[in-house]
Amino acid sequence: MSDRPPDESSTDAATDVDPTDADTGADSDETAADSSSVTADRFLRWLRRSDDPRSAVVRDVLSAVAIVSLVGLVLFAVSGVWPPLVAIESGSMEPNMNTGDLVFVVATDRFVGDESVADTGVVTLENGRESGYETFDRSGDVVVFRPDGNDSRTPVIHRAHFWVEAGENWVDTEAESANLRGTTCDAVAACPAPHDGFVTKGDNNGMYDQVTNAGAETTVVRPDWVVGKAAFRIPWLGRLRLVLESLLSQSIDIGVHRLTGPSPR
Repeated sequence: MSDRPPDESSTDAATDVDPTDADTGADSDETAADSSSVTADRFLRWLRRSDDPRSAVVRDVLSAVAIVSLVGLVLFAVSGVWPPLVAIESGSMEPNMNTGDLVFVVATDRFVGDESVADTGVVTLENGRESGYETFDRSGDVVVFRPDGNDSRTPVIHRAHFWVEAGENWVDTEAESANLRGTTCDAVAACPAPHDGFVTKGDNNGMYDQVTNAGAETTVVRPDWVVGKAAFRIPWLGRLRLVLESLLSQSIDIGVHRLTGPSPR
């Protein structure tokens, strides 16, 4: 074993820290931040001033996104629901709404007509006949609702015909016989009414949605199942949305099929 004392110079070298090292690290961070800022500034200048076709494309895309976003915000502010536009997928509301029409939908508390039911903001066909309130060429409001309150089902857009209370035999007290085609309360699962709500029907359908195996196949529509009310329609514009949704769905199906392989038979 050596009796030589430890080397003080080596100990100092291991423990002493140069105070300039911290400053160097901070300077490096500031330099990196400045570099990022300069790069972003150069990109923005190129985007605004360059005649490069690529910059023109980027400008057009950003402008389109900004316009669409602005229009969407304005529509949402007026509508109060999202999405504010829905595409008609079937002919159940013809001739007042046609397949492919784009419909602007508003919250039930917007543009409330006379004789609306309680606090629902919805005027039924029955009340509309008395007050003269009409939408889409007939009395009463056309509402968008979730059948049976099920979020997984496609929302339905049909007219609210009348309001019923829980336990009411509405088939005998409120319904028009022409929209029942001989159906009795005993044959309707939603009669007596299981809760307060609306009885609905498509303008082009022969029976109420609440009649078994007819229309939207739903029980009496609770107010909280109503997403909104139809305000106006734009003919045919919804076809573009339906086509895009169909193409997207097909692309997803093809992708899933390629990943999982063919289904067993």
